[in-house]
Amino acid sequence: MKKKYTIHYISILIILIAIMIADLVFGSANYSIHELFNTTIGREILFQFRLPKVFVALICGIALSICGLQMQTLFRNPLADPYILGISSGAGLGVALYLMGMSLIGLNPNNTLLQSIGTAGAALIGAVAITILILYTSHKVKGNLSLLIFGVMIGFIASAFVSLLQYTSNAHSLKAYVLWTMGSFAGLDSLQIIILTILISIGIILAIANIKDLNAILHGENYANSMGLNIKKIRNKILISTTLLAGAVTAFCGPIGFLGIAVPHIARFIFKDANHKVLIPASALIGGALTLCADTLSGLPGSSSVVPINTMAALLGIPVILVIIFKKN
Repeated sequence: MKKKYTIHYISILIILIAIMIADLVFGSANYSIHELFNTTIGREILFQFRLPKVFVALICGIALSICGLQMQTLFRNPLADPYILGISSGAGLGVALYLMGMSLIGLNPNNTLLQSIGTAGAALIGAVAITILILYTSHKVKGNLSLLIFGVMIGFIASAFVSLLQYTSNAHSLKAYVLWTMGSFAGLDSLQIIILTILISIGIILAIANIKDLNAILHGENYANSMGLNIKKIRNKILISTTLLAGAVTAFCGPIGFLGIAVPHIARFIFKDANHKVLIPASALIGGALTLCADTLSGLPGSSSVVPINTMAALLGIPVILVIIFKKN
């Protein structure tokens, strides 16, 4: 590994650790460090609320960043993000059917046989259903562009059904759905965190296994074919990885936007390299740091108010991308 890469990795890791500590210490509930560690309520807030939330934010930031990098490489599109193939829309449709569809026919989601799956289960089912459809389609179409267009159209169709449910639902169900779309890293129990960690870990392992293929298709499908690689097989492996990563995050934390599209660009700008052996760990570190920063600021330290994580992520990251665009002319 080049020496400059090592310096970049260490610097970003130090920043990540510093932001993680800040996220643990500061929050909407104003407690000093002494109170957090030496009072009963302080320890309860630190270990039962803030520590799990920080861990979830970290792994979700890593997942979305790696997922976005794979999507941008697969479609050779700088605007591609983890949700470009409709995974988020599928998850949103699942949640909409669970929260608003059930109430529309006079049933309470929490008083039916479906209450065991909850919002996270409904979102995961929706994301997986869309992915199965995309994987089936990938066997029928030759080029990535056709698959991309199909995925975008499926996303629009799912969004149209969600809009219809929103128009016809009652105020309580609509509010519950809107709150889910704003995203949150808080409120997960131990079992949910374990499931989320397992799904993301598998997705990351698959992404690492895809490094050679990602580097090959970076130069185009013709180049990959000339190397004897099976494009459809590569595409399916990448889609499975991205589904696990984006689907898990969306299911348990809502559709967290911006990070997947922005972080890979920041990684390329800092490291000046297109090799995925460099970009995957770089995106993971930067994504984790940026997500923790957004989570820290969303808590509005000392104010008792919380800004939706999607809002803060966009406000924090868009200026960074604009700077990179102007520097690259």
